[in-house]
Amino acid sequence: MSRTLQAHDFGARGDGLGLETAALQQAIDAAAASGATVLLGPGRYRSGALFLKSGMRLRLEVGACLLGSQDLADYPLLPTRVAGIEMVWPAALLNVIGQQDVEIGGAGTIDGDGQTFWDSYWTLRRAYEPRGLRWAADYDAQRPRLIQIFESSRVRVGDGLLLRRSGFWTLHICYSQQVTVDGLTIRNNDEARGPSTDGIDIDSSRQVLIQHVDIAVNDDALCIKAGRDADGLRVARCCEDVLIQDCIVREGAAGITFGSETSGGFRDVEVRRLTVLAPVPVGILFKSAPSRGGGGQGLRLREIGLLDVPVVLRVTMNWNPAYSLARLPEAIDEPPAHWQVLSTPVPPEQGMARLREVHIEDLRARGALTAFEVDAFDAAPLQDFAFSRLDIEARRGGHIRDTQGWRFEHCRLQFADAPIAVADSASLHGLPAGSWAAAPALARRDVSALGYDDQDTQ
Repeated sequence: MSRTLQAHDFGARGDGLGLETAALQQAIDAAAASGATVLLGPGRYRSGALFLKSGMRLRLEVGACLLGSQDLADYPLLPTRVAGIEMVWPAALLNVIGQQDVEIGGAGTIDGDGQTFWDSYWTLRRAYEPRGLRWAADYDAQRPRLIQIFESSRVRVGDGLLLRRSGFWTLHICYSQQVTVDGLTIRNNDEARGPSTDGIDIDSSRQVLIQHVDIAVNDDALCIKAGRDADGLRVARCCEDVLIQDCIVREGAAGITFGSETSGGFRDVEVRRLTVLAPVPVGILFKSAPSRGGGGQGLRLREIGLLDVPVVLRVTMNWNPAYSLARLPEAIDEPPAHWQVLSTPVPPEQGMARLREVHIEDLRARGALTAFEVDAFDAAPLQDFAFSRLDIEARRGGHIRDTQGWRFEHCRLQFADAPIAVADSASLHGLPAGSWAAAPALARRDVSALGYDDQDTQ
């Protein structure tokens, strides 16, 4: 068993009054030198960015709170990937960068105290939107994540931790492998609703296990990502061999999300025993854009329970154009480097994400408004989705378009008002009689023009 170092012995007071970054980092460095554990006892430890190192553990006792600084200067700028592109960005409150064999756990709290960063984001976004720069706001309003695991391996997070009020994404696992998250509670909406406060983002990583997590956030709760547009296609790193199990989502944009950063692709992802509750608007969400490319295959979701979740399954390949489509205004002579990266054109034939071999089974939904909202493109249909033992009660069936080789087996689909509107019944097999009807003719989108519309659907 490793030796335990008390943070108080390195000068950390835990009184919540002053910044204790230096004392805490000193304790971390000492622990790394001997493979020890740093223990935070009861108290409030205000800190800027901390950097954990190989072979050490950080434990927070009951009553201990690591509280993030509200001064952006306390989070040094470092190269990373954020929201799908590689760029310089503020460090997280806790960082595991290029390390191995690190553990973060205990029954204490890690609190980003993010209101200041949320306010700065909304201020910038209000200024940007009239200029056609909605897509740049998330990148320019630099906000620290709560925990970043980057280019690291054999990392464990959880064991009863509470994560709350993150300035931006809560737990970002990027370019990493053999990461376990087990026994975690995430709460970003307790006092106000923090924008883009994703719960757990698994980004171009492999051999990741997420289990026993309880999430309430204001954006994607559990999200699989793999890079955005030209930069994501350049990096071309897949997100693969991921297992998510025994989790509950109470608030967020969806129960489980794939995308919208699809460029590097996903494969061999399994989600099982997931419970999603209202007011979460969507149970299962696949989202991309006509400039993303990539896609996914070998995705399996089973034993999913949805209670009063309005939409059971949504697939949209033209998600949130105001954010997804980066166009430089003509009046800008010297745009920042990351604006140029974001606005680099992607040829249409490379830009359409492709989803295939998706299996959804043993799903039960009660209190839904719509069962299916499914749209892709004629040139890139959603291929070989298999549905088994769906038990859905919804007000209406919704619609299914742009599919190929979809199969339904042993499904119970009960709709009070309207069946599923199907654009091409030949592409669907096994839908229960009376659960679907032919959809009216649709005005097809022009994929060669990238199919964008002007509606911000976020």
